[in-house]
This record gives sequence, structure tokens and C-alpha cells, in this order.
Amino acid sequence: MASFTQRMLGAAKLDVPTFEEVEADTGATAQALGVVVIVAIASGIGALAVGGVSLLIMTVLISILGWAVWAGLVWLIGTKLLPEAQTRSDWGEIARTTGFAQSPGVLLVLTAIPFLGGLIGLVVSIWMLVAMIVGVRQALDYTQTWRAVVVVLIGFVVNIVLHALLGLGMAS
Repeated sequence: MASFTQRMLGAAKLDVPTFEEVEADTGATAQALGVVVIVAIASGIGALAVGGVSLLIMTVLISILGWAVWAGLVWLIGTKLLPEAQTRSDWGEIARTTGFAQSPGVLLVLTAIPFLGGLIGLVVSIWMLVAMIVGVRQALDYTQTWRAVVVVLIGFVVNIVLHALLGLGMAS
């Protein structure tokens, strides 16, 4: 079994066996939560200059909630609306693979770099979406990657709306 760091690196490298390993390891849900928190802190550090410590804390809380909701949405969409014949999954499998798929997000700390931060954020966000697609494809046992793309994109849109609503709610 790979270490936590090896799993994060494997997920960032889009390594299919890494996603299969975390999908099957029911004890890795806490590790997946750890990845989500680390990435949220990295993202929050990148935004510290804008919003201070309160934004950092809000980023962590919203990220954890968003991950849990996204995993639920992906599970619902992937197993009920767009399953393949062999699709069998539960929330935990999805939570673990989508949690580890956020591994490239540790680089979001670099968004604090003047002039390059925006570009770095865009590249890392795309990388994370691709990792999500790989993780979801494995967790849902899809043979067709396009299904995973559709499931991830639907979940992504809903997650963005959730982030916006929570952000607005906390701002008022």
C-alpha cells in the first residue's frame, strides 16, 4: 500500500492504479479529507492577501462541504442517471477518488505570485478537473471516459453554484 504522499503524487500524475487503490481502501476516506483540507489551505494561502485569515478559514470549510456534496452528486449522477452495466459504487469510493483528485491543488499556493498567479490557478484547475475525470471513471468502473467527463462537468457546475451561494451567504 502506498503512503499518503505517494497517493497524492500518483493522483496528480493521473495514475490509474493509484485511483483504484484509494477507491478500494475504505480507510483512505480520512486521507482524502486530508487532501481536501491541504488543498483548501494552499488555495486560501494564495488568497490571503485579498481576504486575510477569515477567507482562509471560509475556504477550508466551503471546500470540505463542496467535496462532500460533489461526491454525492457524482455518485447520484454516475450510478443512477449515467451508469454502465458494470457500474457499482458508493459515496465513499467517490469521495476517496475525488478527494485525491484534488492533489494538484497544492500548487494553488502559487497563485499568490504576482502576474503569474492567475495563469497558475487556471492550469492547476484544469489539471484537477482531468484528475477528477480519471478518478470518477475508475470509481464508477466506466469503460467510456466521456461518461466520466459528463458526470464531472455536471458536478463541477453545481459545485461552482454552491460555492457562489455559500460565499454570498457568508459575505452578508
